[in-house]
Amino acid sequence: MYNYIEGKIDYITSNSITIDNHGIGYNVYVANPYSYQEGKEYKVYTYHHMSEYDQALYGFKELAEKELFLRLINVKGLGPKVALPMFATGSVDGIVDAIERENVLYLTKFPKVGDKLARQIILDLKGKLAASAQSVQADSEIVEVLEGLGYKKPEIKKVLPQIDISASIEDQIKQALKLMLK
Repeated sequence: MYNYIEGKIDYITSNSITIDNHGIGYNVYVANPYSYQEGKEYKVYTYHHMSEYDQALYGFKELAEKELFLRLINVKGLGPKVALPMFATGSVDGIVDAIERENVLYLTKFPKVGDKLARQIILDLKGKLAASAQSVQADSEIVEVLEGLGYKKPEIKKVLPQIDISASIEDQIKQALKLMLK
């Protein structure tokens, strides 16, 4: 399906944006539509949700948000319409930290997340998020730096699996540069 859509924001509603990509307007549900500006170019990471009764695109400014969203919607009782608003008031780091520290109070501040659902989120995801969130964030930083230096995404993606993710971000960038020069 669609991994991301790049284009201009055509218009904004209270719960979605319409992004124009080569004359096709994609309606994308986002956590905070007013963080986008009409007429401005964006890259929106998307998830295409299909159910028996509905189809919808959900969008995120950051890949780490999308990755966490995908983990959240796999929790029993937590679908896309409940998971998306969590990103309007909570950050990826805040949500992951709450899950890792078993902070039920933080999780229940989100709409439609009660005590039982918060405990289910913790049960299903504790210990499974911190490393993956950090590696996604580090990968996107490395890609951004290397693109800034003139390297192309296909070249960059070839070296990412060879980088030691336990190293600092600076060391990871140095490793990537060495690999790119080979």
